[in-house]
Amino acid sequence: MRKAEITRNTAETQISVSVNLDGTGKYDNQTGVGFFDHMLDQLSRHSMIDMTVRATGDLHIDDHHTVEDTGIALGQALAQAVGDKRGIRRYGECHLPMDDAQVRAALDLSARPFLVWSVDFPTAKIGAFDTELVREFFQALATHGGITLHIDQLHGFSSHHIAEAAFKAVARALRMAVEQDPRAGDALPSTKGAL
Repeated sequence: MRKAEITRNTAETQISVSVNLDGTGKYDNQTGVGFFDHMLDQLSRHSMIDMTVRATGDLHIDDHHTVEDTGIALGQALAQAVGDKRGIRRYGECHLPMDDAQVRAALDLSARPFLVWSVDFPTAKIGAFDTELVREFFQALATHGGITLHIDQLHGFSSHHIAEAAFKAVARALRMAVEQDPRAGDALPSTKGAL
């Protein structure tokens, strides 16, 4: 079973994450940051990765540490669950439309973390949530998940729609990348012999 559980405790946050790559998109995410929970729910549902997140953080300061550390833990969980990557598709991509917004995500489970971020939020906040934290989350996810991740905003004037389209696009790309390739058998999706 391609599952993983990660616990990350620091002086700023206490995070626990569990994932099942072969799930049905069941989620139970509680971070204390309402909009972020909504985004994590989208990530789980549209990737078909079962996900449970519990986070307690220094929200009296702001949401930054909670969001970033959740990205770190989730990236570590994904990397652990995917294992040696034999038989997976490795690459994934999605053009995701959501009303006025369209976001493109492309990723490679390469073990070479890199984030290309071409997203411009028209507002600094979505409700009480700082829009800059969307990038912080994906940076942490890519770095600790060993993911080359490109996220490009093609259209959009609603910050809420842009953020949600980004999470859903990454989710659909992840779904594709972690899937078992029926033609690959147990082969590693690389000519290097290791990923």
